Amino acid sequence: MATPGKSAEPGNSAADAGAGADSRLLEASAPATGAQADQPSPEVAELEDRWRRAMADLDNVRKRHAEELRRERAAERARVAAAWLPVLDNLELALAHAGAEPGSIVQGILAIRDQAVQMLASLGYPRDDQTGVPFDPNRHEVVAVVDDPEAEPNTVTRVVRPGYGTGRDELRPTAVAVSKPRE
Repeated sequence: MATPGKSAEPGNSAADAGAGADSRLLEASAPATGAQADQPSPEVAELEDRWRRAMADLDNVRKRHAEELRRERAAERARVAAAWLPVLDNLELALAHAGAEPGSIVQGILAIRDQAVQMLASLGYPRDDQTGVPFDPNRHEVVAVVDDPEAEPNTVTRVVRPGYGTGRDELRPTAVAVSKPRE
């Protein structure tokens, strides 16, 4: 049905304009006859060229990302290893003085342990070794349940193995003994 002021001829409506573009695409992608069969139409050749360039760009981005990731991992590995070097140096100094007074050796080893704990905290993994706190299954791993009448129920009474880290950045949970719930 024709609208006033417009003719009903094909090609004058928006739908006919879209159909015209579709038919040109079909003609461009339709197989050619004779000598034209070996050469794609210019539109198809342009689309194929753009597709190949996009694929090459994507491949280059993947390669750059993989190389950047490798460099970042190597740099982070070197940073963490360098942070451990002072701890290793102090352990070697303690071993060199193994014949000294046992009390001074113990003090040296404790200082080295404190240095290692501090280094882990600086990397974002603080030590968790608190007692007397409520049991939290997100932070603690129960390895023993004890009957302690002086402790509140479900309270950490003893740390068996300290944990390191917090929340999602936890290296390991704190292994604890927990007081038995009262009946």
